[in-house]
Amino acid sequence: MNSVNLAYEFDLSVIGPALPTLLDGLWLTLKISTIVIVASAVLGFPLAVARMSKIEVIRWPAQFYIEVFRCTPLLIQLLWVFYALPALLGIDLPGELSIIIALTAHLTAFMSETYRAGMQSVPVEQIEAARMLRLNRVQILRHIIVPQAFRQQIPTILSLNVSMFKDTSLVSALGLADLTFQGNILSSQTYRPMEIFTLVAVIYFAIAFPATLFTSYVERRLLTSGSRGAPPPASGLRGTLARMRPGQRPPALANPALKSLLKPEGV
Repeated sequence: MNSVNLAYEFDLSVIGPALPTLLDGLWLTLKISTIVIVASAVLGFPLAVARMSKIEVIRWPAQFYIEVFRCTPLLIQLLWVFYALPALLGIDLPGELSIIIALTAHLTAFMSETYRAGMQSVPVEQIEAARMLRLNRVQILRHIIVPQAFRQQIPTILSLNVSMFKDTSLVSALGLADLTFQGNILSSQTYRPMEIFTLVAVIYFAIAFPATLFTSYVERRLLTSGSRGAPPPASGLRGTLARMRPGQRPPALANPALKSLLKPEGV
């Protein structure tokens, strides 16, 4: 019986010539991601306020918009905006602009829900106290609700932004020369798809992994600073690295006072 040799020999010589083209694609990926993230961060707030409005003609359209973009695949949204929206409006939208509109509309729906969850988590007692101090709605929103909501939701916001950076790879299906599209072209030209797509994955990882570490750092710092009685976080490089370590819990529960509060009586 003849044995089949499945060993694959990597040809690393294709990496050097391919790198400039991939970096051009990475530049376009970063440009689109930055525009989409900034626009969604701004547009998500009024949408969240509209979603919480007591006026039904404002609240229901906002909720309908959010549910449409949360319950349909991102690729379908990209294809619809890229092909159907210009036909319906009777205008010629550039491909890059169509993709930015679709990605912004998608991320705005998720950002607004994140903002809404943060604003509704603010204790009602604080809002009632602000009303007793004769603060109007705008002042309550600006000085009490928004600062606390934004602070609590920073880890979720950062996670959404990292996910959006990775989801931009879908735009390669529409012919936009992003990082994934350039990798696909190079793999066809060199007949070395494993080397090229491994390099593409490494580039995505090199961008996304530091962002996730930063997200973990911010989350643990917020948890430790918000825990009463918790020991102060360690300072210096060692403490910073400890807060960035994936899966590392904040030291809040290590406090004996908190442990005694969580321990059942008589045990």
